[in-house]
Amino acid sequence: MSITNDPRLDTFVYDEFAYFAENAAEAGLAWTGPPEVTRIETEVAPGRKLSALRWGSNPPELVFIHGSAQNAHTWDTVLLALGRPAIAVDLAGHGHSDWKDDFRYRPYLHAADVAAAMRAWCEGPVVLVGMSLGGSTAYSVAAEHPELVRALVGVDILPNPSSSAVKDIEDFVSGPQSFPSFGDILDRTMEFNPTRSESSLRRGIMHNAYRNEDGSWQWRYDRRERPRAETTASATPIQDPWQVIDAIDVPFLLVRGGAKGSVVTDESVAELLRRRPNTRVELVEGAGHSIQGDKPLELAALVETFAF
Repeated sequence: MSITNDPRLDTFVYDEFAYFAENAAEAGLAWTGPPEVTRIETEVAPGRKLSALRWGSNPPELVFIHGSAQNAHTWDTVLLALGRPAIAVDLAGHGHSDWKDDFRYRPYLHAADVAAAMRAWCEGPVVLVGMSLGGSTAYSVAAEHPELVRALVGVDILPNPSSSAVKDIEDFVSGPQSFPSFGDILDRTMEFNPTRSESSLRRGIMHNAYRNEDGSWQWRYDRRERPRAETTASATPIQDPWQVIDAIDVPFLLVRGGAKGSVVTDESVAELLRRRPNTRVELVEGAGHSIQGDKPLELAALVETFAF
């Protein structure tokens, strides 16, 4: 039986390292051969591991954290463009990381995982980049573990996000768990991501879903029903997100999308600058919420000029 990377065929075999050349070609990056990328993991709680992609063999200069219902591969093109040693994390319940039995995936809880992993994987403070849920997680890491972070980049996330943009995201994420075919899961993904190319969405699905023996496809991230509320007496209170941002004491760049789908509002940017006048804010035209998918080279250039 032949092996192919065409997900529409029964002979499809997933190889997470097989698509970097396609990322490079789509972005117009010169291709000099496969990058050095390996999958690593570390235990962050008893019996529970966090997984990640390590780019390069030198001590990482950057750590990237993806958004909800995404995974570490969302940063592939950005990391190809940067060409720096880095780590892209799979948050708990996402990608190849373990799921949590308590279903609790709040940013401050993800931050504890990421901080533990950074201590295992990094040799000193790094540039921390986070998008959406990963951005809120990165803010908590920077606020609570400042010794791990030398600079911070938030990608299209601030408190009080646009309710209409958030609803669009929630409508997509709360859709079906499984689909009869790859074409069906691709069609739905394209419907909710009009700013993305079909090829990039196809790659994203292959990293974020898997094919069952009957040919159907289902999402890889934890979509089990959550408890309605954190009701135990020992549960940590949900932190006020503006207080988290107030506690950040490292250089801070916010990158917001300039197209439909961005969740960052002008009002939230004004509040950020009122609280932190030295924050650098950059608008990326033509990018929605997922700037790393819509305009990866522009995002990579902003990270490079800000942090290096």
